[in-house]
Amino acid sequence: MDTKEILQKVRKIEIKTRRLSDHIFSGEYHTSFKGRGMTFSEVRQYQFGDDVRSIDWNVTARYREPYVKVFEEERELTMMLMVDVSGSALFGTSKQFKNEIVAEIAATMAFSATVNNDKIGLMLFSDQIELFIPPKKGKSHVLRIIRELVEFTPKSNKTNLSQALQFLSRVMKKKAIVFLISDFMTNDDYDKTLKIAARKHDLTAIRVYDPREEKLPNVGIVNVLDAESGEIMLVDTSSKKVRMEYEKDYHEKVKTFQETFTRNGAGTVSTRVDQSYVTKLLAYFKSRG
Repeated sequence: MDTKEILQKVRKIEIKTRRLSDHIFSGEYHTSFKGRGMTFSEVRQYQFGDDVRSIDWNVTARYREPYVKVFEEERELTMMLMVDVSGSALFGTSKQFKNEIVAEIAATMAFSATVNNDKIGLMLFSDQIELFIPPKKGKSHVLRIIRELVEFTPKSNKTNLSQALQFLSRVMKKKAIVFLISDFMTNDDYDKTLKIAARKHDLTAIRVYDPREEKLPNVGIVNVLDAESGEIMLVDTSSKKVRMEYEKDYHEKVKTFQETFTRNGAGTVSTRVDQSYVTKLLAYFKSRG
């Protein structure tokens, strides 16, 4: 894509996702994800029903009548978007490729965070850390993130979730809201690194998949390209055994994904490229609220 095409695509994503975040997601995001804690706001006179544990004894002694400390939720948060840019993201048999849906979801989350004046960071990964943008605020920063999602070309086509999670734990010292967006079609064991990351951060995995990944169609003998290894294989899709083994392998990967994240206390959302990710994300946010 040339510069003009990239800017047009960024603008198109901005218009669509900003409308979603302004009118749908910002309120749900606000109620679903809590601040880092409670911060002191003011001191006021004790009222009937106030918790006696909140009494400020120094002020009470000074004025010889009870006063209480008032706290409010510290709302400023940090969001980290972890996006899988491996070769399998460039797959699609419907209207959009997986990576296009991923860019829209990431942009929607980023604009939702911006409405709440939160910081947003981006990590693009394959089997290595392809790009890391530290968390910052502002519309221009979000537009940079969208531009990277649209135009970035990774060095590797392979996937390593464990390495990406290790990097997250290393660079993000304070608690963050983390959205890990991938198809999770990987064989690497990420259970231990996920456990560490999920203990520290509020982590949600968003699985984006294509309907053709669920079942292999019966179209005879075809050449199939592995998008991550680059290997071309001759596959007899007319064989029922081959189709069943393919489907079994797919469902085992999905089961591993679901069980691993649930076991480690992380949230999960699965959305197909030809379905509404808006509906899926809203249902998830409401379930947390």
